[in-house]
Amino acid sequence: MSSFQLNLNPLKEPLGFIKILEWIASIFAFATCGGFKGKTEILVSCPPKVPENKTVTATFGYPFRLNKVSFQALPGNACDINWKSLVLIGDYSSSAQFYVTFAVFVFLYCIAALLLYVGYTNLYRDNRKLPMADFVVTLVVTFLWLVSTSAWAKALTDIKIATSHSIVQELTPCNAQGVMCYFGSVTSMGSLNVSVIFGFLNMILWGGNAWFVYKETNLHSPSNTSASHTQGGMPPPTGI
Repeated sequence: MSSFQLNLNPLKEPLGFIKILEWIASIFAFATCGGFKGKTEILVSCPPKVPENKTVTATFGYPFRLNKVSFQALPGNACDINWKSLVLIGDYSSSAQFYVTFAVFVFLYCIAALLLYVGYTNLYRDNRKLPMADFVVTLVVTFLWLVSTSAWAKALTDIKIATSHSIVQELTPCNAQGVMCYFGSVTSMGSLNVSVIFGFLNMILWGGNAWFVYKETNLHSPSNTSASHTQGGMPPPTGI
């Protein structure tokens, strides 16, 4: 194996430059999703016993196991209801964790690929197997970005529904006589929307980069051996 020799020229080519963009985009993908924390609030009153509205809050976040998120009423139990025994509906951890975990693996792969491009440039371009493996991984990653982002986008839609106005109808105490519940507010999920956008952006980047990786393989460029045989069997033309 050749020794490490720093060569920044591949970063000026589409192959290396797009890999940097993929690395950055993967950071935004898992950071905007994995770092989210939010809460949803409802207002509860039971006149004439409790005429003023009491705030009941459910705090949720990644990995979005909403069925384990209980409500809390401060101070005390509003309308003598044990709100801690009530939870939100839905478990979206599988889609969220698949998306974040995959983005982290892509982040690590980009680091390894960039290290190979700039440190072992000759090894990468003289070895037939490395470009081919890089090409196959690029195709697989492109497909998995589509799958993981689509699954996460669907889960995000369900999370928005489960934490919005619909929770008032789902909570049993809110349907009891004498108890009045109103939807208060929910934390903005703008960062989660951004995570979906970066997921599809990653898919586009990887899909576009597949062509430049393909050009490094022997599927696009014939091997040196084949080229030499071809050139040896026919002399170069002279004149115009």
